[in-house]
Amino acid sequence: MDIRSGLTVGRHAPNGRRRSAAKWAAAVAAAGTVLLTAAPPALAERSGFVTANTDYPATVEIDAVSPAVAGENATVTVTGKVTNAGRSALKSAHVAVRSPNRELSTRSEIGQVAARTSPSSQDGVDLDSPEVELGDLGPGQARDYSIRVSTADLRLKSGGVYELAVDVWGGTADNEREHPLGIARSFLPYNSEPVVKPTQVSVIWPITHAPGLVAQTMPDNDQVSVLRDDSLATELAPGGRLHELVRIGGDLQNLTWVVDPDLLDTVYAMTRPYRVQKPGTGGETAREDNTVPGAGRDAATAWLAQLRTVVARQGDEVVSLPYADPDLASIAHNGSRLPGMDTALRKAVTAGQLTAEGRLSVDVRSDVAWPYLGLLDQATASVAQASGSRVVLVNGASMPESRSMAYTPGAARGIDGQTAVVADTTVSALFQGDLNTPGARSAAEQRFLVETMMITSQEPENQRGLLVMPQRSLTAGTATAIAQSVRAAQTGGWITPVKLDAVAGATADPDANTAVPKDYPRETAGSELTAGALSETMAVQSGLDRLMLILTQPQRVRGPFSAAMVRSMSTGWRDQAAAGAAYRHGVGEYLNNLTSAVRVPAKSVITLPGDNATLLISVKNDLNQAVGNLQLRLTSGQVNRLNVGDPEPVVLDATTSRTFRFPAEAQVNGPVQMTAELWTTGPNAQRYGAPVVFTVEVTSVASGVFYVIGGGVVLMALAGIRFYLQRKKRAAAGEEATDPDAPLAPAEPASDGPAPATADADARSAAQAPAGPASEHPASEPVGAADADPASASGDADRAPGNEKVDH
Repeated sequence: MDIRSGLTVGRHAPNGRRRSAAKWAAAVAAAGTVLLTAAPPALAERSGFVTANTDYPATVEIDAVSPAVAGENATVTVTGKVTNAGRSALKSAHVAVRSPNRELSTRSEIGQVAARTSPSSQDGVDLDSPEVELGDLGPGQARDYSIRVSTADLRLKSGGVYELAVDVWGGTADNEREHPLGIARSFLPYNSEPVVKPTQVSVIWPITHAPGLVAQTMPDNDQVSVLRDDSLATELAPGGRLHELVRIGGDLQNLTWVVDPDLLDTVYAMTRPYRVQKPGTGGETAREDNTVPGAGRDAATAWLAQLRTVVARQGDEVVSLPYADPDLASIAHNGSRLPGMDTALRKAVTAGQLTAEGRLSVDVRSDVAWPYLGLLDQATASVAQASGSRVVLVNGASMPESRSMAYTPGAARGIDGQTAVVADTTVSALFQGDLNTPGARSAAEQRFLVETMMITSQEPENQRGLLVMPQRSLTAGTATAIAQSVRAAQTGGWITPVKLDAVAGATADPDANTAVPKDYPRETAGSELTAGALSETMAVQSGLDRLMLILTQPQRVRGPFSAAMVRSMSTGWRDQAAAGAAYRHGVGEYLNNLTSAVRVPAKSVITLPGDNATLLISVKNDLNQAVGNLQLRLTSGQVNRLNVGDPEPVVLDATTSRTFRFPAEAQVNGPVQMTAELWTTGPNAQRYGAPVVFTVEVTSVASGVFYVIGGGVVLMALAGIRFYLQRKKRAAAGEEATDPDAPLAPAEPASDGPAPATADADARSAAQAPAGPASEHPASEPVGAADADPASASGDADRAPGNEKVDH
């Protein structure tokens, strides 16, 4: 027998090691209260072991129970690990399985077993055989064990639910007498009777990710999309979270896929060449120097193809969340009264459905609301209903059942014009977090089996529906636990997997709780998007509307920013507060860059040495598309001292600058403050951009005309004496050539000669340069959602995202 392996089954020890319930009770009484370590209680319970302390220094883990459901005359194999978590060696340690005292008859009894924190006589009596000898274990040492026991040895008398406990006995350096060192608990369903009406179980399978696409795209004709980072590439690759969710979900029957359409758009953009922002460049225009090539093209292509295949299977159902999965609870509590919010949510619902159907080529339903963690209050329910939702996925903690109810009611129930599908609190809690160890997965699986078996046995003639609702960020380990649990229970015959539609459409139990709470949990409210964050997001719309007024191709900008606004409110930011704040800031900064690309350049003090002259005001357009519907207004702060001409209409080609002329008439010497500003045209004209204020210094009243040229930087002026001498000299020489430095004199009213050209060098060069093509492209426009969706999507499912370019 190799003691070190920990795998050999030993025989009955000399002098008998039958440990009676009385002996256990005495040992527990002598040991006192067991203290939990720093591990959270939920983790300790889920892992199936009692954590070690000075009284019980051995940590016992149960990594697997096979088969998970025991049949008549079956042999059950329990495997796991024992670790010496104490400070002294364990002497002659050995592992045994306990025979349970009795069958568990209620769900509350199951909960009581799971909640125990110390060995107890209630755990049953150790079997004489088999045992696994572990030998001596030094501090920190661990050994695996595997022990086989028959259902006959366990004395299971009928089909039902039983506790399965594994404990360790031995001595320690300070107490060499044999005594209990630690225990682990799990559950074993014993199934020997057929079930007439199995419980209908619907599992929602979330395919979501925090937003990745930004409003920018590269300024070229290839419409190259830009992502805020490349973390999605890792999740889509083999072994990554999203890759594993599609693989594992593809093996389950009648699954309900809950998909964020924005994720589908992002993955589709990644199937083509794309770029990734460098850190700290979120609000900048995308360029070669502040982005890097994305690395996930092959993974994205393969993943999207596989997802399309599995969701098209007969029996599965696809639920489309609103585009970018906006946080309904945050909006309900902090943003429901913001102008345009209701419209934005309704458009997100429409865009989500059209995008999901276009990307997946299947029919989807878009009338399902899923608040963060399924937590519901009256305000959140109202926002969900206003957005068009008929079904709300609810955490059972929000709508608990009465303690007097002796059975678990069906999941569906009516709540003020909607159907709440309430997930069982205990069952859904099993699949939260990351079950990334065999022990954690085994504990969740065995608990799921006995809970669902007990639910079915409560009302065997009353078939009910059960909703299993994991968290949005479902991990591969937790998904594996769900899949194993559902398959094992289905094999046992007491559940049958169904789509969400079947559970939601079932007749509601009249005795089930239908009261929606008024208050939202305080511990969860702290992670909500704040009123300031939501206000900042909705303020983007007003700036975007103003920009739309002047663009000749507004559709190239509307889609990217509408989508980015909804992404800014995504539920995905609940667990990534800093990343969400950075994303929102980047959207606002980028819009400011676009808006300020059409502007009046700043001007310095201008000297006006005359009573009549022309002020030249430049307007720049750094966008890659033409702009119009603008008017340039020049206003004098003292019209009695200096008066200027009427406003000028502004139409500019892409990436050009133009100078506009304003005749000026001065009456009095001295400084006069002037204001140049752009205004939109039309019945609802409004100021566009910040006004430019500068000073005109009037120094004299003289004949002739002087020009303030090129934004007030260059002043062409000649003194009267020099002008007179040069004319006299040319007249004496018989020359009439014009002095190139001389200001242009105003035309005489009676003159029939042609008007002189006055365009400055900048205007001439701009006029001669060919206008470049506009290159604003929509970033991640949802498929087929034109004008109705937050991304103003094109109906072309192959259209890639794009953006607006600003050159600084």
